[in-house]
Amino acid sequence: MAFIKQLYDKNYIEYSSYAIKERAIPHLDDGLKPVQRRILHTLHELDDERFHKVANVVGQCMKYHPHGDASIFSALIVLANKEVAIDRQGNFGNIYTGDMASAARYIECRLSPMAREVIFDPKVTEYVESYDGRNKEPVVLPVRIPLLLSQGAEGIAPTMTTKIMPHNLIELLEAQVGYMRDESFAVFPDFPTGGMVDVSNYEDGNGKILVRAKLDTSDEKRIVVTEIPYGTTTEALISSIEDAARKNKVKVAAIQDFTAESVEIEIKLPRGIYAADVVDSLYAFTDCEMSISVALLVIDGDMPRIMTVTEVLEHNVDRLVDILKAQLRVEEGEIEDRIHARTLEQIFIEQRIYQRIEEQKTQEGVVQAVFDGLKEHHKEIKREITREDVDTLLRIPIRRISLYDIERAKKDMRDLKSRLKQIRHDLKEIVPFTISYLERLIEKNREDFVRRTEITSFEQVDVREAAKRDQKLCYDKATGYLGHQVVGTNIAEVSLYDRILVIRKDGTYSMVDAPEKLFIGKGMLHCGFPDKEQVFNVVFRDKKGAIKIKRCKVGGLILNRAYALVPDGATLLKFTLDNEATVELEYKPAPRLRVLEEQFPISEYPIQGAKASGVQLSKKDVKSIRMA
Repeated sequence: MAFIKQLYDKNYIEYSSYAIKERAIPHLDDGLKPVQRRILHTLHELDDERFHKVANVVGQCMKYHPHGDASIFSALIVLANKEVAIDRQGNFGNIYTGDMASAARYIECRLSPMAREVIFDPKVTEYVESYDGRNKEPVVLPVRIPLLLSQGAEGIAPTMTTKIMPHNLIELLEAQVGYMRDESFAVFPDFPTGGMVDVSNYEDGNGKILVRAKLDTSDEKRIVVTEIPYGTTTEALISSIEDAARKNKVKVAAIQDFTAESVEIEIKLPRGIYAADVVDSLYAFTDCEMSISVALLVIDGDMPRIMTVTEVLEHNVDRLVDILKAQLRVEEGEIEDRIHARTLEQIFIEQRIYQRIEEQKTQEGVVQAVFDGLKEHHKEIKREITREDVDTLLRIPIRRISLYDIERAKKDMRDLKSRLKQIRHDLKEIVPFTISYLERLIEKNREDFVRRTEITSFEQVDVREAAKRDQKLCYDKATGYLGHQVVGTNIAEVSLYDRILVIRKDGTYSMVDAPEKLFIGKGMLHCGFPDKEQVFNVVFRDKKGAIKIKRCKVGGLILNRAYALVPDGATLLKFTLDNEATVELEYKPAPRLRVLEEQFPISEYPIQGAKASGVQLSKKDVKSIRMA
């Protein structure tokens, strides 16, 4: 058994680690899960700016992703519907209605222009072997935009989960510029479905948000849902409204869904009900308002890590600087190579070094003649001359030598040196260069990424406050039953979400949900809505026979728990809510007893705690008690 436990523990740890790092949680550096990265890499390999059948993309991606075509297809659909990295053609489903995408053989996709510009650069990308060793795939992609925060992500792995909200790309880029200028910044979610969001408890990506549908109430006899909350669909929203209507929580006459390219759900109201009366109920009892808990968990290096939106954005900026530096250094090296090659070519042709090879009889002699000729101009050459350089010169065709344009060659050289100077300047001033890069992206893409979700502040609607009190709570004195399904004396108008304070004949009390039918017992003393300021006045006989009065408030009650107004062993004699009432005691005749009746104004006694033992009224034998 010990071996089995050890084997189980080892295998579970391996599975958990694999699921966390290779399946469910996005990487901090490029904001992508492995399947998403492999899809984009496949599209980049296939890219010719034309659309490709999704079935073909999925098949090609299986060279890198060993988990089957279904998982690749579903991930591609989700990624395409983010509308950042992939252009779509055909039916990719509907984010409003929840309709499924068409089969992979019927739809097409390609990289978006933005993806080509800011996601790929093989020259600064690290590659590793694919799972079968036949191909190379990127470790992470050199993404130059905050893709993780722009697209959002959801994933579940053993013992952990991530739920990252999508944000507006332009706002993210502007926040990056602000960070590089040491300015304060804050970014909040922006959803493709629009709607409204309250970010009061967002906690920088690790709290919760409230999302709401947008309701058009311009016609008082109907409500039109024009935008839905993130995380639901029109079908689910309509279902929640119908469910609330069946339970009599929302008054609705009919619902019609006209959603196509935009959301339009028409809610018709019954006679006597107006839009203003229904809005709060829709937010309280249906998916028109939803609470979403968020958790920003990513893979940082090889480990899962909980981060904030601010930390992720700052990391994106630091990584962007590193990527731009790497790209500049690659270009710097390429231009230095071109300048070196152009310099050698210019000397080789202008100084007619090529003529020296006519006298040589062997290949080595030819090569040495070129070496010797170039060395005479070593001051113009900035690096060591290699055999490869000479071979390149010897491959220049005679026609090109005869048509060589000296002035054009000089102009090209000036342009190359000017670009090299600019690159070296940008490397020294990398922060201003990065800011300029971001500002160009903002200017170019501003119109394509307009905020869709309205940021506002609203209190979550309390279902008890929104519920209509349209149920009659009745008490049957003959049977002792209380409830809105009971025939008897009408106590109050209640809703299904109200809580009721009930005081029984023996002085026990409890707080209960407004019941359909609940046995309270005969002689119920009080039934009403809980009020912490309400004073209850009781007269009782304690277990020693003394007559006492007690005034108290009750609060902090636990639902359905029984409490007592009088101490253990005491007998409740009188109960009233009237603080101006008077207790009248009539005493039994006794020798030397001159006063047979006394009055005690209730208001003269202090208000005590619910567990207090009360104040004694009289030590005399009491014949009767009246409350006046």
